[in-house]
Amino acid sequence: MVDALYLAAVTLLFVPWVYGLYALARDGKNRFLPLARQYLRGRRNRSEQAEAEAEREERERQLY
Repeated sequence: MVDALYLAAVTLLFVPWVYGLYALARDGKNRFLPLARQYLRGRRNRSEQAEAEAEREERERQLY
């Protein structure tokens, strides 16, 4: 009797824990991963724009 009750209690506690891990993985894939990609894309664009601006200024200095 005690073994069956213990097994039922452990099972009931295990199911929400597994669902929590699943929800964490799902949130990471659907929410945090796109935000990280967007952040990295923005940093890359800013650095490319800064390089282009520096090259343009260098060409202007060379012309005058």
